[in-house]
Amino acid sequence: MASILPQRQPLLYIASKQAKIYRQLLQHSNLQSLPLTEDKTQATIVLADPPILATQLQDFPKLEWAQSTFAGIDALTEPSLRKDYQLTNVKGIFGQLISEYVLGYSLSYFRHFQQYQQQQQQSLWQPHTYQSVMGKKMIILGTGSIGAKLAQTASVLGFIPIGVNRRGITTESTFQYCYAIEKLDEALSQADIIVNTLPSTEQTRNLLNESHLSYCREALLFNVGRGDTIDDEGLFIALKNNWIAQAYLDVFPIEPIAKDHPYWQHSKVTVTPHIAAISFPEQVFEIFEQNCQQWINRQPLFNEVNFTRGY
Repeated sequence: MASILPQRQPLLYIASKQAKIYRQLLQHSNLQSLPLTEDKTQATIVLADPPILATQLQDFPKLEWAQSTFAGIDALTEPSLRKDYQLTNVKGIFGQLISEYVLGYSLSYFRHFQQYQQQQQQSLWQPHTYQSVMGKKMIILGTGSIGAKLAQTASVLGFIPIGVNRRGITTESTFQYCYAIEKLDEALSQADIIVNTLPSTEQTRNLLNESHLSYCREALLFNVGRGDTIDDEGLFIALKNNWIAQAYLDVFPIEPIAKDHPYWQHSKVTVTPHIAAISFPEQVFEIFEQNCQQWINRQPLFNEVNFTRGY
């Protein structure tokens, strides 16, 4: 007869810029009896912003599980960092926000909304020919929860969503077609809009370089995934040759970018300070609460990260 393992005894440490909010949520949740500690050496569970935890990992000798407050966990997958614990991230809560960001800027571009705002300051009545988004192809790199939600919302407006992932297969019916990453050039050659939602891995770093971007023709490019997917030099060449008509960049390898970075003054680049989809504590805590019950009962955790794959 198989033995039943006893429940784990958790001791939680919170390492987040929004720690105060998480403590308040804890007090009014089903986990209100979960013991908190300020002693890193005793904590078995950490609820953490990855950049903060990455600098403190060695201070947690008893760490068994870390719940990231972000979707992106690349700060914790650096080769030099320990990986002898379970790591989970948050999924399923960013697709709506990413969709609002991408569709908002796309509609503004094709309907010249910013230009009309500028004309208003000059009392200038000047109509401009615009394009409908109906039938435009949106190439979405990454077909996970964010990419799938974006495909769903974009298709409502008439976009044709096409996915790109490792295998060229997706179970998401929201994509009209899916290409394997090896056929990226074929996908990009059709693009009216390109949206990168990929994680940071060895395979995705500098993926959008001069070689691949040369297959584009006046496409809009959105980077809402990871900053190191974009090869800066390749993007500048693509903008110069009009392979990319406008780039909307929300994520960068080093944030914030330097004040003298050429992106700031480039007329074809829109820089936003990593705000396309923020982690709302209430949504993050709901995922943490579910996972905590799983961890205590020694059940599989939701959204567990594979350190080898990097996501």
